[in-house]
Amino acid sequence: MMSSVLAVVSLLLLQTEVQGFLAFLSGSSMDHMEITKEAILQTTAKVCKQLASVEGRDFTLPPGPLTAESLALTCSSSGSAKSFQSAISDVTRRNARIDDFYSHSNWIELGNRFPHSNLIRSDVSDIGPVADKDTPTCRSCVGKDCQNNILENIIRDKKLTSGYFGLGPLSSTKPKGKCSHGGSLDQTSRQEPTGGINKDSLESSHGNWHTAAAEVAVAATSQLLEDIRGAAGDTDFLRLMGISKNGSKVLCFVIDTTGSMSDDIAAVRETTSFIIDSKRGTPDEPSVYILVPFNDPDFGPLMQTTDPNIFKAQINALNANGGGDYPEMSLSGLQLALTGAPPSSEIFLFTDAPAKDLDLMGTVIALIERTKSVVTFFLTGSLGLRRRRGSDQGQGQVQHSRMAVSDSQLYRELAQSSGGQAIQVTKTELPKATSIIVESSSSSLVTILQAVRSPGRADNFSFTVDESVRNLTAYVTGSSLSFTLTSPSGVSQSSGEVNGSLATITTVGNFLTLGLDSQVGLWEIRVSSTVPYSLKVVGQSAIDFLFDFVEVSQGPHPAFAVLESRPQAGGNATLLVSVTGSESVSLTEVALVEASGSGEVNGTLESVGSGDFLVTMDRIPAGEFVVRLRGENRATTRALPDSFQRQSSTRLRASTVMVMAKAESDLEPGTPFSVLFTVTTNGTGGSFTIRATNDRGFPSSSPTDLTLVTGVSANGTVTLTAPANTVSGTDVTLTIEAESPGATDTNYAVLRLTVVSPVTDVSRPVCDMVSVTANCSDDCSLSVWELSANLTDGNGTGIEHVTLRQGNGTLNTTTVKGAGNWTVTLAAYSASCCSPEVELVAVDGAGNVGTCFRSIRVTVDTTVQPPVTNATTKNSITVTTAKVATAATAAAVSSSHPLSLSSYLCSIMLVSVTLVLSL
Repeated sequence: MMSSVLAVVSLLLLQTEVQGFLAFLSGSSMDHMEITKEAILQTTAKVCKQLASVEGRDFTLPPGPLTAESLALTCSSSGSAKSFQSAISDVTRRNARIDDFYSHSNWIELGNRFPHSNLIRSDVSDIGPVADKDTPTCRSCVGKDCQNNILENIIRDKKLTSGYFGLGPLSSTKPKGKCSHGGSLDQTSRQEPTGGINKDSLESSHGNWHTAAAEVAVAATSQLLEDIRGAAGDTDFLRLMGISKNGSKVLCFVIDTTGSMSDDIAAVRETTSFIIDSKRGTPDEPSVYILVPFNDPDFGPLMQTTDPNIFKAQINALNANGGGDYPEMSLSGLQLALTGAPPSSEIFLFTDAPAKDLDLMGTVIALIERTKSVVTFFLTGSLGLRRRRGSDQGQGQVQHSRMAVSDSQLYRELAQSSGGQAIQVTKTELPKATSIIVESSSSSLVTILQAVRSPGRADNFSFTVDESVRNLTAYVTGSSLSFTLTSPSGVSQSSGEVNGSLATITTVGNFLTLGLDSQVGLWEIRVSSTVPYSLKVVGQSAIDFLFDFVEVSQGPHPAFAVLESRPQAGGNATLLVSVTGSESVSLTEVALVEASGSGEVNGTLESVGSGDFLVTMDRIPAGEFVVRLRGENRATTRALPDSFQRQSSTRLRASTVMVMAKAESDLEPGTPFSVLFTVTTNGTGGSFTIRATNDRGFPSSSPTDLTLVTGVSANGTVTLTAPANTVSGTDVTLTIEAESPGATDTNYAVLRLTVVSPVTDVSRPVCDMVSVTANCSDDCSLSVWELSANLTDGNGTGIEHVTLRQGNGTLNTTTVKGAGNWTVTLAAYSASCCSPEVELVAVDGAGNVGTCFRSIRVTVDTTVQPPVTNATTKNSITVTTAKVATAATAAAVSSSHPLSLSSYLCSIMLVSVTLVLSL
């Protein structure tokens, strides 16, 4: 799948614990996050410009620095701003622990102003002359004298070196004459030769070279992104980055297909047709469609497409039949949807039966928390008889059991955990209830307020509506309740007024929809009920937020790591919050709010630039909670800043149990794969239940329990085996749960792993020009030029496809057998002289990428550095090749999976060879 494009490179990059460019720098220094973000923005802008040219659209970059919001708008995909920012954040935030070649080596001091391409080429081990372990490299220096502390012979002979770094006495010894990293925390910089050579910031030992190092790091990152772009293609590259032409909305259905579901499936067909037909070509048109069927004992497969007509056909092909016993594999189907859909998706599950696979509940909740996806259940089994058609009897039979309250309670709990609804209706009411799907498929949907009261009780809720909000809607799920709505102007409307001055109220089953007047200001809703109920207020707005719990480290450079499980109970916590959709907003408050109560914990805010805030909480609520933020928008028509409020949909909780898991490599088909995990508790010890599940159904083994002593870790191993016929590039999500004695507390670790077949092909396609014919007149529109080239992959996996990266002409390819029985791809290109440049991209079966460029204006060298051994220049064509650093690429780029690149592209800064160079 697309999400596995860079699993291998991520693992490689994350193995080092030393960091490069400082995080959270002030002034004009560039840190890792800014460098990576700039490279992503620049590359994405190039892709959008190329696609606009192909489609005949204008493309003009906005004035000022590029941002996710401005670029998404320029790319004609304003609805993708949040998912684009999420992709950027996921990539950049994982760079803090990655060492950097350009900051820590002497590459820049040697006079280089271009990336060292061999660092990311898997078929080239030669990185140039390196100072060996016995060669002195530096002299002692203090302060500004350190700018010239590298020995002259090292500079003259162009030998690479880097600096030693040590935090403590056991790691503070360096060989005689070697350079140090430098800085107050580096113990080796106090030993002869003193000083350092790092360029992490303008204030570093070699800070005068910081800007040059940062610029080359941006270029190097862009180079790797271009390789990924070449392998994936422009459209899929943008999808990897979270950008889709019609925004980032996904329509995802999980459907029970047993015999009694005919009416439900018919309602889904009707809703699907309406959404597709009414939103085709609009900003609200879904970018991806996903369908997961389930019954018993089968579930899946997950089907996804970007083509609405194909999705219609898939829905129409569903047949309601079979059954047997009453419960179905609903949680297995939901697990597939949660791991297959992009993060923050809206998922709709239809069933009239309880879940048979109750053992997956913890896994499903873990996946909901990690993906922050919203799940809404349409339950039609509690209000009528369930009719089955027995697969072995061939005749109708009536199942007289109804979905019990305890059965539907499971679905309610999952809905509440995700911020969705559990809508209980009759089958005849279902078409009316599915209107929520139409409303939820609108672009830029944000949550303003969400609350659950279980058990039910009377309560007052307030929420602030800002100028940016459109289509304000409230959802109330529950029975036997009444409420009063009060607007900012003081006007009130009771629940008995179906068409009042403030809202139009629609009721179907236990579900109420309130279409609200979008008045700006403070609203209030007073609810009276003795039974459980939920309240959710949503609207459409560009202003939203992203958040993660993080751990802040105080190593050589301040940094943080995103928590991949629940935060630890009993202590403080730190969130990283990013405001999206506007550069004119500021945060005034971030709070953790009890999901079923009124208590809240306010955090201390620290702006770290680019709309990001570190929020420190002195404690975490004891039960489930949501994240709420408030702020001000300066871009307003009002005299004063416009106040806004947003809230997370997903309910979270802390845990006294901590689960950590790590995978050192990728799975190989047919070979057992071990994942080590550690469980610790700061609560009561005892025998903890262990459950390990994966969404592919791969055979696995793991301990069923671990005995824990408070504060002492216990280790375990999950062994997972991908079948021998598993396609390379397939990803699998492994969830490891630990449950305390009495099931009073749980936590989990979620790992996304990739299946990669052994790769022997590390060579890239080669391009050999045959001819160029260009007789262009003064009026370029009246003449054409032509190019022909031969592309080969030697005895490798073979060229899979050749595409245009630049050029608006016509490309035709054919294959023939050449010398050595190698397959040769013949490329013939013709274009108007008004389009004087062309770049061909060839990708082989292992994901190796080769490009060749030609301009009829002048002879152009396409490399960003002097030609190296892999660049072959023939007849004025420069051939530049690069390897996408994973064996899974070929299978990955052929998938239509819409996950953003951030799932595995954790760090795309060039990995440092510091430890090698320091010998």
